[in-house]
Amino acid sequence: MPNAILQGYPDRSPMRRFLSASLIALAVSACAHTPTPMAASAPPAPPPPAAAAPEVKPAPVADLVAAVNIPYERFTLPNGLTVLVHTDRKAPVVAVSVWYGVGSKHEPRGKTGFAHLYEHLMFYGTDNVPGDFFKPLTAAGATDMNGTTWFDRTNYYETVPTGALDRALMMESDRMGYLLRSVTQKRLDAQRSVVQNEKRQGDNSPYGLTEYEQFETLYPEGHPYHHSTIGSMADLDSASLADVKGWFRDHYGPNNALLVLAGDIDRATAEAKVAKWFGAIPPGPKVQPVSAPVPTLPAPVAKTIKDRVATTRVQRMWAIPGLDNPDYLPLQIGGLILGGLASSRLDDALVRQKQLAVGVSADAQVFAQAGQFIAQADVKPGQDVGAVNAALDAEIARLVNEGPTTDELERAATQYASNQIRALESVGGNTGKAPTLAEGLLYNGDPEHYRKELEAAARITPADVQRALKAWLTRPAFSLTIEPGNRTEGGENRGGDPGLAPSRGPGPVPAVNGTLAAKADRSALPPVGDVPALDFPAIERATLSNGMKVYFARRDAVPAVSVRLAFDAGFAADPKSALGTQSLLLSLMNEGTRDLDSSAFARARERLGARITGFASADWTAFQLDALTPNLAPSLNLLADYVRNPALDPAELERVRGQQLAAIDAEMNDPGAVAARVLYPVVYGPQHPYGIAPTGTGDPAVVKRLTRDDLIAFHAAWFRPDKASLFVVGNTTLAEATRLLERSFGDWKAPAMPAPAKDFSVPVPAASPRIILIDRPAAPQSMIIAAETVAARGTDDLVTLRSANDVLGGNFLSRLNTNIRETKGWSYGVFSQFNDRTGPLIYRIDAPVQTDKTGPAIAELRGEIERFLKPGGGVKPEELAWSTAGSARELPGMFETSGAVLDALAKIVTYQRPDDYYETLPARYRTMTTAEMDAALKKLVDPARLTWIVVGDAAKVKPQLQALGLPVEVQDVAGR
Repeated sequence: MPNAILQGYPDRSPMRRFLSASLIALAVSACAHTPTPMAASAPPAPPPPAAAAPEVKPAPVADLVAAVNIPYERFTLPNGLTVLVHTDRKAPVVAVSVWYGVGSKHEPRGKTGFAHLYEHLMFYGTDNVPGDFFKPLTAAGATDMNGTTWFDRTNYYETVPTGALDRALMMESDRMGYLLRSVTQKRLDAQRSVVQNEKRQGDNSPYGLTEYEQFETLYPEGHPYHHSTIGSMADLDSASLADVKGWFRDHYGPNNALLVLAGDIDRATAEAKVAKWFGAIPPGPKVQPVSAPVPTLPAPVAKTIKDRVATTRVQRMWAIPGLDNPDYLPLQIGGLILGGLASSRLDDALVRQKQLAVGVSADAQVFAQAGQFIAQADVKPGQDVGAVNAALDAEIARLVNEGPTTDELERAATQYASNQIRALESVGGNTGKAPTLAEGLLYNGDPEHYRKELEAAARITPADVQRALKAWLTRPAFSLTIEPGNRTEGGENRGGDPGLAPSRGPGPVPAVNGTLAAKADRSALPPVGDVPALDFPAIERATLSNGMKVYFARRDAVPAVSVRLAFDAGFAADPKSALGTQSLLLSLMNEGTRDLDSSAFARARERLGARITGFASADWTAFQLDALTPNLAPSLNLLADYVRNPALDPAELERVRGQQLAAIDAEMNDPGAVAARVLYPVVYGPQHPYGIAPTGTGDPAVVKRLTRDDLIAFHAAWFRPDKASLFVVGNTTLAEATRLLERSFGDWKAPAMPAPAKDFSVPVPAASPRIILIDRPAAPQSMIIAAETVAARGTDDLVTLRSANDVLGGNFLSRLNTNIRETKGWSYGVFSQFNDRTGPLIYRIDAPVQTDKTGPAIAELRGEIERFLKPGGGVKPEELAWSTAGSARELPGMFETSGAVLDALAKIVTYQRPDDYYETLPARYRTMTTAEMDAALKKLVDPARLTWIVVGDAAKVKPQLQALGLPVEVQDVAGR
């Protein structure tokens, strides 16, 4: 199900499991933002040679596992609230993570979606903190603010400056113990509408109905995992005020919760603060256990559905054990080996060798008491679906019957450990130390369960994996096929379960184990203490012998190093006659080097626990290595081999070409991607370097005719040392990094031909305000994107401008989102932004809205901007307070991870900012005025210049649009 559009939106999301394919699969993948070839004046030549293929000598997995540790202390309040405390002083922030042992599996008949609906309601005011919870937390400088719901739990989290900890604890305790009087019918109606639009948004996505099919088929009616967490429209419609208040009283007591504090805190401080704010809340009814046995289908089930998708997808699914059964771990390892690693069985057989599929995956999605094993393949256009089904079944059977090899297990274990190490650099969020401790305690009764998982993964044998696969994957399977076509029905009537048992009433209320604390003074929000000045890591510089610049920042929280090799290219470098070349090149570069074919290259990365990715923005093409410090030297050699010596194998080109064409087809079936493909050529002009689809996948006619020589020419012209910068962040030193980089890249010489340049002299066309309607019949939502070019560049000083946009549309608290989502309930989320480019920028609005409100939503968006720009309509003092104060206070927490520092370091260089740029921002925010913010936005934004792209059901939407007074052009998804 979809994640939040903007960080901070209340949402539901699946349990984070470090062995899931989404976290472990480390395929070298070209990002969607990629460019194309240039016509070289010189004849094509192969890339220059480098050193021989690197010898791979990884550190032992046992050493990696030993490096993972989260020391903690534990105490319990008399009311039953369990508290875990982890001290990490690397940044002046504390992660606050509250987990309730209640999720959608606890919902009775007629009340599906209640857990998620209540998660939303708990963000919108309590008895002592009236109004939106995001405002006081944003003003305090919180980051990672969100709430999520899944089958087994609901959680709320934020990372706050140390001086704001009392505020965060007061607010979390207030929604635990002082909420019900503030839950009104008006608030219920508003959040019901938001949740229903969240459901529509997920359903409207390609393959958006698949989850319903999975749960409703694998789990029988009445099973706690049969219905979707989002619930049914009917149940959401029927939710009464008494219903939702009863749901809260029955489930959200402190004895059903746990609190984790991780970061700049110790146990003594935590005990005093937690007792003050949570200690007076009495325990509530104990959440009653739910029986959720793992079901077995009585016979194989096969079903075919149609959807607005580009390629046919075939899936095999089984219900499997959850975290309460040790088989879950070998099943997850088996999923990685089958379809999760870059060198997986399905990738090698179906994608690389037989070329039957354009994409494959397999993973074990594990819940607390059950889960599902899913293997799938996206059929390559022109291939026989029956042949793909047969090949998929054959690879599953081969792994079940033969078991994995020792080498496969070692690579999977290395990847698992390396991902755990990287995730634990953060104290909070979705994957950091706080949620790791919380999940272990909630699901397995042990905060240190993560260590036991790591150690168990390192000990697993091929026989262990084979035994688990045989036990669970030889039972009857659910075979689902999703074919391109028109849906016979949407998701409006899905997500519920009439077979659920009726409400059993509340469980028993446990006795207080001691004496409740005295009630704290809640008459005012605790003030936010001083936030220490940001100490951005010092930027050190070096130059390799061939002239390549090195920019370095040290971070030593975890034994890992990230290296980004960035070239001045980007998808803006694509020739207008050959859009899609760079995307094809980056994809083909994933298929190995001259000495390592694609499978061997993937295995080499996996043995090292390294991630190597190629991606592009509009302005830069980059190749990034995320390595473990003990394996940095061989990992850098592998990166150099990848960039300098790509095989660009002719035998692989046709397969990769098919994948890119399938990716373009997929974009044409995704509402947001379709809108963006239309938007950028319209607002920038088709001849401008930025006037192309932002994914960089290009023109299918071009992709079909590109040759290997075209790709070699682009590689030689644009990927050269004199157009490159090296950014390094992590647990090493500049001297050591430079020494290793010199060995890998120092002998790389620039070619004799002059370096190419992008032509930004092409003028941007005058604005032509209109509505372009892309017909998507039967769509439950309309995707609205609007934009105009502005007289600003990415290298300009944009701090005041972006701050003003936070108030108008760039923040969850913004006027656009408050109007369309919070007040009207027409959308799951609306936002606006000034895009990131070194050249000319655009102002852009994104607004997915329910179909029947498409025209009114555009009218409201235009009106909101117009009201802002009128005299006296700009930034209000209270908006200045939450926006600028929050921006200043959140800075120390923004650079907690090496990845964040790496991105900031690259931006300093790319946008020509001083080294202390981020350290100067707090003073700028503190002195910023409403007049300055108003002037910055009024100077550039004009709602009368906006071009609107709408992807929706034309039969229902066009009459609404014609009433707006703008020309309306109707096109199909192909732009006709």
